[in-house]
Amino acid sequence: MIDLRRLRDDEAYRAGAIRKGADPADIEKLLTADESRRTTLTEVEAMRAEANAASKAIGQADPDEREAKIAAAGELKARLGEVEAALQTTQAAVDEIVLGVPNPAHDSVPDGDEEDFELITAVGDTPPAPPMDHADYGEHMGWVDAERGADVSGSRFAYLRGEAVLLEFALVQFTMQKLVGRGFTPVIPPVLVREQMMVDAGFFPTDRNQVYDVTADELHLVGTSEVPLAGLHRGDRLDGDALPLRYAGFSTCFRREAGTYGKDTRGIFRVHQFDKVEMFIWSTPEQSWAEHELLLEIEREILDDLGLPYRVINVAAGDLGAPAAKKYDCEVWLPSEGTYRELTSCSNYLDYSARRLGTRIKTDDGSAFAHTLNGTACAVGRTLVFLMEHYQQPDGSFVVPEVLRPFCGLDTIAR
Repeated sequence: MIDLRRLRDDEAYRAGAIRKGADPADIEKLLTADESRRTTLTEVEAMRAEANAASKAIGQADPDEREAKIAAAGELKARLGEVEAALQTTQAAVDEIVLGVPNPAHDSVPDGDEEDFELITAVGDTPPAPPMDHADYGEHMGWVDAERGADVSGSRFAYLRGEAVLLEFALVQFTMQKLVGRGFTPVIPPVLVREQMMVDAGFFPTDRNQVYDVTADELHLVGTSEVPLAGLHRGDRLDGDALPLRYAGFSTCFRREAGTYGKDTRGIFRVHQFDKVEMFIWSTPEQSWAEHELLLEIEREILDDLGLPYRVINVAAGDLGAPAAKKYDCEVWLPSEGTYRELTSCSNYLDYSARRLGTRIKTDDGSAFAHTLNGTACAVGRTLVFLMEHYQQPDGSFVVPEVLRPFCGLDTIAR
């Protein structure tokens, strides 16, 4: 949730939200509603003080004055009830608008949309297309059975089989080992959460159409373990000296992929169910930008270790999700398409999620909202897609990346 005081007083902050697509009319509507709320709140607080004083006066009044004071206090209580109801109405008006206003883009984020990113760096050679693309190769190796997956569950579901399963768990173990060595605590979180958790993590209302609902139980399947990891310190008061707190969550994730009809329909590049290792950090405001660079450093190190050619981009404001103030994408070269495709990303949410979560840091002056950051360490299925194209051999065999061999006991896989 945005900082309403800054939205009111800081023109640059307001402009950052507009750069991400916020409607200026909605912002003005929000500021007007908030002004009404603050005015009503001041009135409520004054009347509550007056009511408390009236109640105390009844106990101190002479018997002949008490009846009149009781009547006056009753009238005051009735008026207070009316003003408190008005406060609830004005607060609801603010809440309805504020959840739809995105976190303002940081000054270092370029203007524009998807194609207006800033290229940070490109690493490695970009080879030509292999004999088979990832979809055909997965079939050739007996690793991916999309036909039976679709028969059992519908389109964009697949069975992963054979050595591909061993490679998947090798990727998870390799990634987790690296993260634990960097001070991350491994976590396997729940993947079903309540609606309020989706709101507090910043995914509702904007991404509701991407989420699978379990309506009978009023639960939602998460599209990333970022959501339940955010819940680990929901409502907490964190010790600033103990920050940053770094977590590595492994989970199966579920996304409806609404709006992607006709895109990436072959293979397992874009599916409804996938496994992922997610990084999540709680930090102080002073630490968060350094932690953002750390997330990018780890993502790049993993890609370097896997020997995959990639580029890093600073995502443009219009292509940022609602919670992110800044996001880096790591895009890996997909030879069969002759282009880079997103594999991992990392974002700094600043205090946007912490305001919804009610997570503060204890300071000498009281408290401040924490900052949250997240990044994908390994999107496992999508990583397998890139490995299938970069590590297949002319004879159809597959050479296992060296860093994965200790975790799966395989060097070369042939059919």
